[in-house]
Amino acid sequence: MDIPVKNPIDLLVRTIRLEATNILSFELVHPKGEALPKVAAGAHVDVHLPGGLVRSYSLAGNPHDRSRWLLGVLREANGSGGSRAMHERVRVGGSLRVDAPRNAFPLAPEAKHSILLAGGIGVTPIKAMAHALCEAGAGFEVHYCARTPANLAFDDELQAIVPEGQLHWHFDQGDPTKGLDISALLSNPEPGTHVYFCGPSGFMGACEAASAHWPRDAVHREYFKAPAQEPEALTGDGAFTLHLVRSGQTITVESDQTIVRAIELSGGRVPTSCMSGLCGTCKVTYVAGDVDHRDYILSDDEKQICLTACVSRAKGASLSLDL
Repeated sequence: MDIPVKNPIDLLVRTIRLEATNILSFELVHPKGEALPKVAAGAHVDVHLPGGLVRSYSLAGNPHDRSRWLLGVLREANGSGGSRAMHERVRVGGSLRVDAPRNAFPLAPEAKHSILLAGGIGVTPIKAMAHALCEAGAGFEVHYCARTPANLAFDDELQAIVPEGQLHWHFDQGDPTKGLDISALLSNPEPGTHVYFCGPSGFMGACEAASAHWPRDAVHREYFKAPAQEPEALTGDGAFTLHLVRSGQTITVESDQTIVRAIELSGGRVPTSCMSGLCGTCKVTYVAGDVDHRDYILSDDEKQICLTACVSRAKGASLSLDL
């Protein structure tokens, strides 16, 4: 009942570079020099790390350059170990197993102008978008928020690709009130303008609030961490029955279990990474039931047929999955 990982490839770590304070970039290439799979701006990949961890990282390079993939990784002192493994255990000349790219943060082809907002390491998908928009000759601007100039990653590349006058640095020295006034920037949504943002939780909250009055389909975001929830939002989950259509199994998902855990206890496995509804690794198709979607990655269309098994639950008594 395992869900197979699609097309994992072992890539050579060609270079590792210090990009900014506590941020390293990793250039990955095919060991035989072959072209890498096609990707679009905003895509991310799951990386299998030393020690058995799997973590998702955005692709920060030019999407049209299939000779290499570029990752940017911030070492997080209080993280779960993924960034520490990348910083301490990955070496030039070694290899990393990488799963097929996925994209839950694509550019909107109909946009007449794009406002790209990056907070800290959230610059990684934003940089890929800048590459794509530049090559397409599209109108866009980039606002990059960081604590100090020493915390800027990929600044040389951004200066080289973003049109003159459209790249803006914002430094707050650790005090958000001294940085970019996001509310003012997004106060008047122009028809045809789309906004994209990625960064730490406080930055994301500010962007969400500032864009709340924008048309829903003109606002795009990618979370690295799940937003904090009120305590009452984390309780009151009842047990429900899970029907696995292909295997014929019926499983009970207890009130304190995830779908992933319930399937594991029954002898199956669903690949996971973030366990927070952020990466889509555990996305599966459901065929019956009313889903309580709690992810931050699926589009409205995807939610009609898919759920993320790490956080989604049933609104009713049962769900049926295509497993």
